Amino acid sequence: MTDDEKIKVARVLKVAYESTGNTPRMRESMKQFEVNFDGLVGPTHNYAGLSFGNVASLNNANAVSSPKQAAKQGLAKAKALVDMGMMQGVLAPQERPDIAALRRLGFTGSDARVLESAAKQSREIFLACCSASSMWTANAATVSPSADTADGRVHFTPANLTNKFHRSLEPQVTGNILRGTFADEKYFAHHQHLPDNEHFGDEGAANHTRLCSNYGQAGVELFVYGRHAFDTSKPAPKKYPARQTLEACQAVARLHGLDDDGVVYMQQNPDVIDQGVFHNDVIAVGNQNVLFFHEQAFFQKEAGLKELQAKFGDEPLHFIEVPTDEVSVLDAVKTYLFNTQIITLPSGDMTIIAPTECQENEAVSRYLDKLVTLGTPIKSVNYFDVKQSMRNGGGPACLRLRVAMNDQELAAVNQNTLISDTQFARLNAWVDKHYRDELTENDLRDPQLLIESRTALDELTQILKIGSVYPFQQG
Repeated sequence: MTDDEKIKVARVLKVAYESTGNTPRMRESMKQFEVNFDGLVGPTHNYAGLSFGNVASLNNANAVSSPKQAAKQGLAKAKALVDMGMMQGVLAPQERPDIAALRRLGFTGSDARVLESAAKQSREIFLACCSASSMWTANAATVSPSADTADGRVHFTPANLTNKFHRSLEPQVTGNILRGTFADEKYFAHHQHLPDNEHFGDEGAANHTRLCSNYGQAGVELFVYGRHAFDTSKPAPKKYPARQTLEACQAVARLHGLDDDGVVYMQQNPDVIDQGVFHNDVIAVGNQNVLFFHEQAFFQKEAGLKELQAKFGDEPLHFIEVPTDEVSVLDAVKTYLFNTQIITLPSGDMTIIAPTECQENEAVSRYLDKLVTLGTPIKSVNYFDVKQSMRNGGGPACLRLRVAMNDQELAAVNQNTLISDTQFARLNAWVDKHYRDELTENDLRDPQLLIESRTALDELTQILKIGSVYPFQQG
C-alpha cells in the first residue's frame, strides 16, 4: 500500500470512527487522563555498565544490585502517584537472561549449558543478554493520543533501540506486552517497530514530548533527534552516539497519522550529548503547557521554540529554561533534574516527581526551591528514593510511559495492569515471593535464577492477565 493509499484509508477510518460519536466535540466532553505506566523492575535487575554514553550506568558497572529493593522502590513511586489522585499502571519486564537471543548467537544445549557457555566464551554478549534495561519504559515506545491521530485512536510504536545491542533485544516482547495491555482495536493501534538499522534509530518516548492545553485536545508533538541519518554534513556529537535520528522521528509521525501542523522536530544539542546527555529526557521534560529544559538542551533553540509556540496556538506556552550558571549540565546529569516527571494534580497544579539526588545536590535543590515561587504552573516538588534505578542510569521519568486517554479509552485498557490498593499489595507480595535481595554478575549464570525468573514472570502474566507474551511461554 502506498503512502497516499494509507492516508486515504486513515481518513476513511476517521470518518467512520467519528460517526460513532467520537468527534472532537464529544472528546472534549469526556473526562481526560494522563496515565503513567511504570516498568516493573525485573527479577534479574543488575548493574552491567552496558550503556556507553550513559554516565551513571558506566560509573556503577559491576556493583551489587538488589532486585527486590529496586522493584519495591518502583512500586512505591507508582502507588504514591495513585495516592496523589493520578491514574497509574504497570508494564511487565522482559525475560532475562534472554536464552532465545543466546541460541540465535550459536550457544547450544540445555538452558543451563547455554548460560555456562555464553558466560565463559563471551562475557560481553552474556551480560547484554542479562540486561535489566526494560524497566525504563520511557524507551518502550512512542505514544500518540487519539486527539492527535488521523483515525482517532491511541497509537503505539515500540522503539527499536538499535544503538545498544542489549536494548535491541526488547522490541518484539515490548510489542506483545503493549498489545496485552491495550488490546481493544477500536481504541488502540499498534505498529511494528521501525527497521532494525541505525538510520532509523528510535529510542521511544525518551525523545518525545507532547504539549497541549489539556490531555483530550489536539496538541503539538515534539520529536527530538540527535542526528540526520542520511546527511552526514549536519551537526552531530563527536564523543558519544546520537541514538535518535530525524528519519526515525518522521517515520513514527507518519505511522501515527499526525498532522504536520501538530508536529515539531528539534535537534538535541550535539555538545550536550557529548557531556553524557544520551536522551532528550535527561535535559528536558514537558507537560501540558510547560516545557522545562536546560539552556544547552537544543540546537537552534530559538527557532524551535518559536515554531512550538506558533503551532501551539494563542495560549502561551511556559518555557522554563534553566541557566547553566545556576545548574551545570554535569549536575543536571548527576541528579537527573530533567529526568523528573511533571504531572498535573487533580487540583490543576503541577508538581515535579524528583529523585532524592536532586534534594541532596545544593545547586539543584536551590533551583527547585526557587522554581516553585516563580509563578509558573509548577507549584511543588515531591522527592522519591529510586536509587536502584538511578545507579543503573535511569531516573523517575525513565521508569514511565505516558499515555493520554479519555474515559472510554481508559475503560478499554486491561484493568489488571492498573494500580489499585489491591493490585499494589498483590504485586508487592509477588516481589517478596520471587525476588532475590542481592544479585552479582556470578549469579546471572546460575540456572536456578533463570528458573526463578521464569516462574515469577509466568505468574505475573496471570496477575496482569496479559497473555503469553514471553518466548518461553510460547513453546
